[in-house]
Amino acid sequence: MNNLDSTMMDVKQIQHKMQVYFQTHWKLFLAEGILLIILGVIAIMAPHFFTVAIVVSIGWILLFSGIFIISRALFFSQMPGFGLWLFMGATQAIIGYLFLTQPLDGILTLTLLMTVFFTLEGLSKIAFAFMMRPLAHWGHVLFSGITALLLAIVVWMGWPGTAEWLLGLLFGINLFFGGWSLVNISLRYKDSQ
Repeated sequence: MNNLDSTMMDVKQIQHKMQVYFQTHWKLFLAEGILLIILGVIAIMAPHFFTVAIVVSIGWILLFSGIFIISRALFFSQMPGFGLWLFMGATQAIIGYLFLTQPLDGILTLTLLMTVFFTLEGLSKIAFAFMMRPLAHWGHVLFSGITALLLAIVVWMGWPGTAEWLLGLLFGINLFFGGWSLVNISLRYKDSQ
């Protein structure tokens, strides 16, 4: 057996395991899909709020995690890598503080990072869709991946002028299409139990 045959067998085993998992847990995927659709619609209707909420939430998370890392580093000051831990904690705390005190700058930064996120997510979903390819509704995942890539292009082309509301809107659209693909997949496997 050559490498190509071995790889094809591995892919078929993964596809079979995915199919069994979708059949067994279709309700979980349906619930997740519905939740993502609802959150997506809310984010689309209030994109500026979601944009600011994303930046502020990340700011608080970074600030508190940075303070925690600094505290731990100071408590274990004899630990190897003390300076690196202290640096990481300070960096997180400073960025978190800046996101909280200057959310518009944070929005611009996160908008650029979302471009990277949508690009990587789109490529991942496309690869995942081709792994699912013989399974029903694999095209929905492919469509979701292509949508994520298109969103990355829109973010890049509209930056910085539309950054204030675009982040929340694109996040909502991405959530909606991700949920839509999960709902379709779960409903397909609902009847195949």
